Amino acid sequence: MNVWQIVLIVVLVLVGILVGLYFLSQKMQSKMDQQQSLINQHKVVTSILVIDKKKEKITKANLPKMVVDQVPKMYRLRKMPLVKAKIGPQVMTLLCDEKIFKKLPTKKMVKVELAGIFIVGIKSSKK
Repeated sequence: MNVWQIVLIVVLVLVGILVGLYFLSQKMQSKMDQQQSLINQHKVVTSILVIDKKKEKITKANLPKMVVDQVPKMYRLRKMPLVKAKIGPQVMTLLCDEKIFKKLPTKKMVKVELAGIFIVGIKSSKK
């Protein structure tokens, strides 16, 4: 085989991989947009008292079995930001985004946007 034929085959394989990644990213982006619109429809502003926050595996957290079963397998193995909070008289374990996890103060009352057990955003915090 000629050197140019080998280079041409390698270039064609790389182009094929790039085209496949493009279509895969388009599919993933549409899924993310769909999930974000669902979160925006169901978010509620609530006052919570943040008791503790830590990064832990979801399987070891105090979450209902039904919630753990719905989480994708790759996220079950990863440590996720979890917040233990008191919502009214009930103490719950909530999931949150990494950016929100860093901003969330502990041992304080905070107004947050909740979508199920997921903290979507912080509205305000009382000092």
